[in-house]
Amino acid sequence: MERWIDFSRDRRMLCGACGHQWRSDLDWIDRWEQGGEKCPGCGLTCEHEDAPRVTVDPDEPALDDDWVVTVSWYHTSTQPDWPRRDFDPAAVLTAETRMRMGGDERVAAWAARQRAKALHIGTYEAAVHNMLRRIRDQADRGSQFYLFRVHLRPSVVVREGWLVDPSDFVGDVVLDEVCPPGVGVARYLDYHEDPGGLSLALGREAIAGVQQVPVPLPDAWDADWVREAALALEAASDAPVPAAGKPARFVRPASPRVVLGRELAAALAGRLPVNLRDQFTSTAAFAEGDGPVRWARRTSALLDLIGNPTGVLSALGKAEQRQV
Repeated sequence: MERWIDFSRDRRMLCGACGHQWRSDLDWIDRWEQGGEKCPGCGLTCEHEDAPRVTVDPDEPALDDDWVVTVSWYHTSTQPDWPRRDFDPAAVLTAETRMRMGGDERVAAWAARQRAKALHIGTYEAAVHNMLRRIRDQADRGSQFYLFRVHLRPSVVVREGWLVDPSDFVGDVVLDEVCPPGVGVARYLDYHEDPGGLSLALGREAIAGVQQVPVPLPDAWDADWVREAALALEAASDAPVPAAGKPARFVRPASPRVVLGRELAAALAGRLPVNLRDQFTSTAAFAEGDGPVRWARRTSALLDLIGNPTGVLSALGKAEQRQV
């Protein structure tokens, strides 16, 4: 079962100071984050510790335990075989790295901690947010990503209620801390990806199977935009142009081609909801050495992930389900 996908939907807000709740569109939230709006109840601005934040909508269907295990959930990863049942985080460590970590006993303890971490799945929107964030913040720009549609086991036990995002500063959650014995799935309010939505922390045993497609889809681009963008980029010089005045040390001047590519990406980002624009612009930024056609196709296909989710869902529907 699929839920309605809407990157632009309104969010439910809750003020920690006065308890006032209301619905806001993303533009209001963006202005509020810039200090341009106040809580309608008490006038608190975003600088305060108890300032308003997104919260779970009382009409959120994922509050229904039965619905949680029947609806499709999503995840993006650079691992084509996610989630690995025989996951061994120490398998890729070299002998030198093992020695630096303190030897086999320390490595074994570290690997056990890695395996104890919960997996994360969420809405389609959260999965796309996650991919854009990783490309921008975690040097994954050149990595191949995969979108997974996750099917839960019908018998899995869902923890009662929901938690405020339990992730630590690097996004990790210890499974035993959120899923006590007998519980396989915990709902939590996601602050970072698809803010205001409910995501799930769970163990591998809660997953029945997954379907996957590479993203962006290899042929999901706007042919007219790609042709025009590629022609414009090929006509622009790729020779760096020194900036006027005293040049910054260690900064290579940008070429007209790079500048144009970044302008094209920013123009596409302007079509998106305000909370995705910065991420998309950074993710799609043209870099020295990028091929104009390849860049234009990838950038247009990235936009299609957000603007045309039905195409992605159709591709997922044709993908074989892999048992976990």
